[in-house]
Amino acid sequence: MEYSDQIKNRLRRIEGQIRGVLSMMEQEKDCREVVTQLSAIRSAVDRAVGLVVATNMEACIRVELEKGNNPESVVKEAIDLLVKSR
Repeated sequence: MEYSDQIKNRLRRIEGQIRGVLSMMEQEKDCREVVTQLSAIRSAVDRAVGLVVATNMEACIRVELEKGNNPESVVKEAIDLLVKSR
């Protein structure tokens, strides 16, 4: 599967956030500030997972429809992936 620049950029931003949290820890910032940033990172990762699954599901459904198959199994697999990611 080809991944868009949009998803790669999201992950680069998350990478930057993680570096920022490590810096905060090295500076011995307040735990509330660190936890707030970690929560933001978790939300960003969740949104990235959703985008990857949605994009993949769309492409897989198109392939199944072109083959004349029922895309139901692709939808179930996508839902399973989302559930496992939490």
